[in-house]
Amino acid sequence: MLKNRVIAVILVRNGQVVQSVKFKHTNIIHYDPVHAIESFNRWAIDEIILLNVSRDSSSKDAFVETVNRLSKDCFVPMAAGGWISDLAYAQTLLANGADKIVVNTAAYTNPELISRLATKFGRQCVVVSIDAKQNPPGEPLVAIDRGKSLVQMTAADWAKKAEQKGAGELFVNCLDHDGNRKGYDIQLIKQISRMVSIPVIAMGGVFHWQDLADGIQLAKADAVAAANIFHYTEQSTKKAKHYLIEAGLNIRQI
Repeated sequence: MLKNRVIAVILVRNGQVVQSVKFKHTNIIHYDPVHAIESFNRWAIDEIILLNVSRDSSSKDAFVETVNRLSKDCFVPMAAGGWISDLAYAQTLLANGADKIVVNTAAYTNPELISRLATKFGRQCVVVSIDAKQNPPGEPLVAIDRGKSLVQMTAADWAKKAEQKGAGELFVNCLDHDGNRKGYDIQLIKQISRMVSIPVIAMGGVFHWQDLADGIQLAKADAVAAANIFHYTEQSTKKAKHYLIEAGLNIRQI
């Protein structure tokens, strides 16, 4: 039986690690992301997702340099994403130390990109990031362009299509829950987890270790991810894994 993974998310804006609240990145956590990598290496994290949340695509080259530098100190699998719109840039990130690539907006606007990435690099290398926004009274809709644009497709429908196009994993976040300290959007993640056969990573809103447990037990996610809480708590991922193990969950030992 595959173990549930605990994943730390590092959001990089203009070379600095930032906090996210509903996709707004105002507070700087680290002036150099290497400090986050050093901590997570010591704190028994299973994987790291490194995302370039800079608002300008001119940040792409600098982000490649960041990936290259961090990969030399990172001892766990690292996925990298942000501003990936073609095979060439994805290949550049992989060549500079990323183990997987994370695609979001370009995957939605050009779904064939998922297929090309999966064919070129292997399905296991392609993580499709799905950002959703609540749409009362209907189902959550997909948000693209860093949460700025809402499209007329439900997150669940897009998850199924992304799987069909060749996604190896789904990284699911809810804009309404992002940074709100109220836990994951359990219903959204549970719905997507039931609809697809590929791993689903839960993201957005973790404030207590129980929120991670809920992501696995209630939402049926294969992996649980967080950003803000892991940066602000000493020995955070070790403490999180201790909690999950004591709760009887199938987590890799520390």
